Formats: sequence, C-alpha cells, structure tokens
Amino acid sequence: MTDSPNVIDRSQRNAAKVAALAYLIPVAFVVYANFGMRGRLFVTGDMAETVRRIAAAEPLFRLSVAFDLVYCIGVVVLLSALYVVLGPVNRHLAVLATLLKLVYAVTAVLMALSLLTVVRLAGDPAYGPALQAEPLQALVRLNSSAAGEEYYVGLAFWAVSATLIGWLWVKSRYVPVALAGFGLAAAAWCAVCTFAYIINPAFSRVVNLWWFDTPLALFDITLSFWLLFKGLRTPAPGLAATAR
Repeated sequence: MTDSPNVIDRSQRNAAKVAALAYLIPVAFVVYANFGMRGRLFVTGDMAETVRRIAAAEPLFRLSVAFDLVYCIGVVVLLSALYVVLGPVNRHLAVLATLLKLVYAVTAVLMALSLLTVVRLAGDPAYGPALQAEPLQALVRLNSSAAGEEYYVGLAFWAVSATLIGWLWVKSRYVPVALAGFGLAAAAWCAVCTFAYIINPAFSRVVNLWWFDTPLALFDITLSFWLLFKGLRTPAPGLAATAR
C-alpha cells in the first residue's frame, strides 16, 4: 500500500531536520573516535607497540568507544526520523528499511564491545602474566580484526537499507531527483561491493575499501545539509500521482 506523498505535514518537516542532525552530529563523533583518538594507537605491523600504546592511553581509548555509542544512538534516532519522513511514500518499504538499518546499529554496538575487549586485554595487568606477550598480542589482533569484520557485516545491512531509502527519496520527490538518484546509485554500489568483499576479501584489491562507502557517505552528508537548510519540497500533483 502506498500513501499520498504530495501532502507534507509538520511532523515530516520536523523529522527531516532531526534526521539531518542525527546523521551529522553522531558521524562527527565516530569519525573523531576512529581517526583522531584510536587511529594513532594502532601501529601497522607492530602489535607489541600497539598493545603498549592502548594500555598507556586506556582512558582515551574508552572515551573513543563512548563516542562510538553516541553514534549508535544517533543511528536509532536517524532511522526513526526517516521512517516518519518516508513512511507516507510506502509504509512497507519504510518499515523494511528501518529494520535493516536497526540491524546495522546492532552491529555497531558489537564493534564497541569488541573494542572494549581490546582495551581490557591490553590494559588489565591480570592478562599479561597469564597469557604471555605473543598470545596476548594475538588476542588483541583478533578482537581488533573482529571489529573491522563486524563493520562490513553491518555495512551490508546499511547499504541495502540505504538502497530502499534512496528509492523512496526518488519516488517521493521530496528532494531533487538528481540528488536522490545519486543516493540510490551510491547505496546500490556499496551493497554490491560489500557483499563481494564478504564473499571474497581479495575483492579489496580490485576496489579499495575506501570506495565502498565513500560515495554513500558523501550523499548522506549532502542530503543532511539539504534537509537542514532547504527542507522537504512539496512535489507537484502530477509527480505525486506518478509516485503513487
């Protein structure tokens, strides 16, 4: 069942602003947590130094995980707001997209738990004598890698959800069709790349990992600023009829 998308009420307009803020602010937290706080603690090819740095900066590391949880909360707020905005276009697709994005939020929480395990292994003096250096480093490496794998599993759900949401943006005419079309294409691209990488990690040598979700992130940022400053556009009656 498809509702009429040509009547935009105040709750949809308010939810669009909330969705924009719920993306931009938490993303700033998670980017800073990953690249400004934790990034300098992980030394490529030197797990012993990595463990030493994490142990020495345990409060900073834990704060970065707290920032990750702020991002998780933001994802839940975002999906709730997007449902309010896009539900009138097609309730069934909006529900499905919301549930898929909720699974992504769960995987983001699992990433935080893996990182807490990392800092517990590196910083708790009870583990060093019991495990010795090499087994301890192996466990830290394993849990660090697990956080990365959890991200790409979650990204698969995010990308499929974003593909459905991109289609709803296109049908709604609430934002420029060119912008919505770019979002749809970026989400579909991310979904294809992510599933290919999960099936065969060697795919990352064909398409760099950064190119999986960068176009989608650019769309989300652009869309958020559009919703924040331009808001939703009321589609013309003829376009609304086409959408139905």
